[in-house]
Amino acid sequence: MTRLEDAHVVITGGSSGIGLAVARVARERGARVSIVARDPERLDAATRELTADGNSEVAAASADVTDATAVQRAVDEVVERHGPCDVLVTCAGYSRPGRFEELDAATFRDQMDVDYFGTLHAVRAVTPAMIVRRRGHLVLVSSTAGLIGVYGYSAYAPAKFAVRGLAETLYGELSEYSIRVSCVYPPDTLTPGLERENETKPSVTARLSASITPRRPDQVATAIVRGIEHDRPVITVDVQTATLARIAGALAPYLRRKTARAVRRTSEGGGVP
Repeated sequence: MTRLEDAHVVITGGSSGIGLAVARVARERGARVSIVARDPERLDAATRELTADGNSEVAAASADVTDATAVQRAVDEVVERHGPCDVLVTCAGYSRPGRFEELDAATFRDQMDVDYFGTLHAVRAVTPAMIVRRRGHLVLVSSTAGLIGVYGYSAYAPAKFAVRGLAETLYGELSEYSIRVSCVYPPDTLTPGLERENETKPSVTARLSASITPRRPDQVATAIVRGIEHDRPVITVDVQTATLARIAGALAPYLRRKTARAVRRTSEGGGVP
């Protein structure tokens, strides 16, 4: 079992949503927390919130995760303040839903740049020092859309599948250095990102997600921190996602049938329930 007390936890996308919630829970566990995000104003607001009780310091550094040099510079900055990174949690990311034929090539590239390469850049920034120290924990945040393809996520899902593939590969490669690797599969979560996502969801996608109750960020964050503490390679929030993670391949035919029904109903004018 991993104790977070006095561990240095670095969180990308730490100024809002799941990342900020992870920062809160990690602080409660006694961790030294550093948050990295693109928007300096949101970073300042998040830092003020996290340190409002005066019990600990939070390091913050601004970086666009698509810029490998900027990410390395941000990591170096927070390491100088809080010491070597013990745990990295990659929460930076976003989703732009849309039908495949309606999305331009730039959207596909941007999803990969932010969701996959943004994760990769952070991992590459902290891993060399972890290898030297022969310790550390990489926590890569994928998505339920990284387990099984979903209608309307042709740009987002491949990027999250790539995150999953990276995590599974690193799990084996870095084990010889005693570095642990976890992959997180959050369901829909009540974040500003989900609000923006809902603005562009195709009607079929909205129908498919209508029966899903989004989780609160603190629920997802608590699951992530518990997964870190218990060294779980696969971190899920609920029973449904845990089951999906185990049998995603077998569920693909069922999801295809469900999607086909949603398409038929939408084309017949049924709308979103």
